[in-house]
Amino acid sequence: MDKQSFSQVKISPWQIGGATSGLVSILKDPVFKISLLIIAILVILDIHQIIPSLLSTLESLWEMLPFFMLAIAFAAYATATNASTLIARAFTGSPVRATLLAALVGALSPFCSCGVIPLIAAMLGAGVPLAPVMAFWIASPIMDPEMFILTAAGIGINFAIAKTLAAVTMGLIAGFAVLLVQRFGFLDKPLQPQIGKGCASTPDSRTDETVRWRFWQDPARTQAFIHESYSIGIFLGKWLTLAFFLESLMLAYVSSDWIVDYVGADNIFAIPLAAIVGAPSYLNGYAAIPLISGLLEMGMTPGAAMAFITAGAVSSIPAAIAVFALVKKSVFALYLSFGLIGSILTAWVYQVSGGLI
Repeated sequence: MDKQSFSQVKISPWQIGGATSGLVSILKDPVFKISLLIIAILVILDIHQIIPSLLSTLESLWEMLPFFMLAIAFAAYATATNASTLIARAFTGSPVRATLLAALVGALSPFCSCGVIPLIAAMLGAGVPLAPVMAFWIASPIMDPEMFILTAAGIGINFAIAKTLAAVTMGLIAGFAVLLVQRFGFLDKPLQPQIGKGCASTPDSRTDETVRWRFWQDPARTQAFIHESYSIGIFLGKWLTLAFFLESLMLAYVSSDWIVDYVGADNIFAIPLAAIVGAPSYLNGYAAIPLISGLLEMGMTPGAAMAFITAGAVSSIPAAIAVFALVKKSVFALYLSFGLIGSILTAWVYQVSGGLI
């Protein structure tokens, strides 16, 4: 390109601003910060481990790719069709029936622990009883369709089915416990005076709440599908990449004897310990899959693994903050208690079954 042609090339200030904004967004991303910190530590302490860990991460991502794509497609389809509106309609009528249905739907709905906040706020604001809402709220972050696909691929189909059953059971325990407490006149008006939004939002400004299964016939819904596919792809991709990298480091540095001592079959406190540790240390449900897989290979019992992954999903710091911002303190305390107790009970049942369905 000559100087004259080069001088005719104009770069819009909006393009520069967009690129700068994207770079700032990446630099602020917690996954990027954690990854950069880990690599910096490895450069200082053990630079020779970086290449083997990167190769292991790429190999694991390649093996997970088909399930990864299927999970993205499912989540984007649920958003584009507006299938989530069917959930709120289902929780009407008898509180007992609604609670049973809410626990089941919660384990099957494609919502993360804080992404479900707007739906929960809308249901409570519309007068949906707290019992089915709590059942849905507990079950939803533990399992969803894309989580099932990735768990079955990363850990095993039996564990994925057991985790789904645990999600439903934990939802039922929470929902019926709330019904019992409300019989004594407690838990009236559970919402905070001001309600915040969830952790995720889409650019789609449609007010049409109808469900349209053939979303590709609507340009706006098609655009929503594309945007959601991109957003979910980036979200899952970055967390899974970090998780597989951490798994490679764990296998390289963590002694299997330590795992067996603390969360192995010989420790009667393995399940409660895993549940308690799971809450603060749990970052993301998708990132937990490779880590749990590695821990199981190193001697962690199936029950302890189940306790860690279910308690962590419900009471992790991001989920807890989202719940705390939405409801009153009494409801928040019950939410945490139900998550911890339910995870321990279901994990013990899973352990007694020998890790089988």
